Amino acid sequence: MRVAIIEDEPATARNLQHMLQEIAPEAEVLAILPGVTDAVSWLQQHAQQCDLLFMDIRLSDGLSFEIFSQVHITLPVIFITAFDDYALQAFKANGIDYILKPFDDGELKQALVKFNRLRTQGGTDSYAQLLKIAESLKGNTSYKQSFLVHTRDKLIPLTAGQISWFYTANEIVYAGTADNKQYIIEATMEQLQQQLDPACFFRANRQFIVQKKAILEVDFYFNGRLSLKINPPAKEQILISKARVPEFRQWMNS
Repeated sequence: MRVAIIEDEPATARNLQHMLQEIAPEAEVLAILPGVTDAVSWLQQHAQQCDLLFMDIRLSDGLSFEIFSQVHITLPVIFITAFDDYALQAFKANGIDYILKPFDDGELKQALVKFNRLRTQGGTDSYAQLLKIAESLKGNTSYKQSFLVHTRDKLIPLTAGQISWFYTANEIVYAGTADNKQYIIEATMEQLQQQLDPACFFRANRQFIVQKKAILEVDFYFNGRLSLKINPPAKEQILISKARVPEFRQWMNS
């Protein structure tokens, strides 16, 4: 069983590779690809050598669904993501399973059993069955509503709604609030991306997660990028890459 992993978070990709080695020693990881561009380039040359794709959905340079519009893929895909609102699109894009982060080896085992069953018996689950799975995912995710943060010599609760942006520097994550205060958050950006409501928060780039209601203006920037004006102003300029502009526009319009 030859597989490729499309995942932009190195720690998640390494963890998945390790779990595969434990659960399915016969699995060979041919490549770990961090983004849409790399995945398209690799698949154009190596797709025929591969049996199965593991694919995150929100990548650093766009949604993984963009890969399917640039290269013809007939490989089965197991989607592993922090978001449950892409299930229907996933099953329309060769998806045979949809695993929500954080996942465990039991969920991965079940997905591989399904893949092996489909490979040996042929065919795929009916569309009606896939729709049923997708519908069952809706509403099952509870998002983080508050954070307990240090300030001086005490702890105070900070609601997610108070936070305008999250920013990371030197492996420390800061939260900037609407009243122009900043607090250290004991979480990684990857953990926050999984925990926060995607209808309210958007991963602008590797350094910033922004709250929709805090965005005042969106300006055009060089090379097709966008620049965000946010309240309160962030520590650095917040840029949206050209590849992620369509996703950002869709998010802002939702």
